Amino acid sequence: MAYTGPERRKHPRIDARFIVSYRIFDENDNIDISQTKNLSLGGMLLTTNRKFEEGTKLALEIRLPFDPNPIMLMAKVVESKEITKNLIYDTRLEFLAVDERHRDVIVQTVEFYLRKEQKG
Repeated sequence: MAYTGPERRKHPRIDARFIVSYRIFDENDNIDISQTKNLSLGGMLLTTNRKFEEGTKLALEIRLPFDPNPIMLMAKVVESKEITKNLIYDTRLEFLAVDERHRDVIVQTVEFYLRKEQKG
């Protein structure tokens, strides 16, 4: 059932698929690759193949259309919910620190997709 209450997000969110590699911040190996389900300046929803505890810090590398180089971000897990038993999890992330250049690329990307959605 879709949530119909008031919008609590601070930033507009786009439904878009971007390739992301991620790992637990404290681990140098165990890098995994996935894709976003949605993205905003404040965070993203990612499909993962394992459940993460709330508060787990992840190092992310995401490729966005307005920058040829991947963007490196830190995020913390807000929620990790099982979608397919022992296989697929929807993991909500909140960005912890975004530098100015990366912030601009995310804003550009979100605004581009929002304009595209409005045109239909």
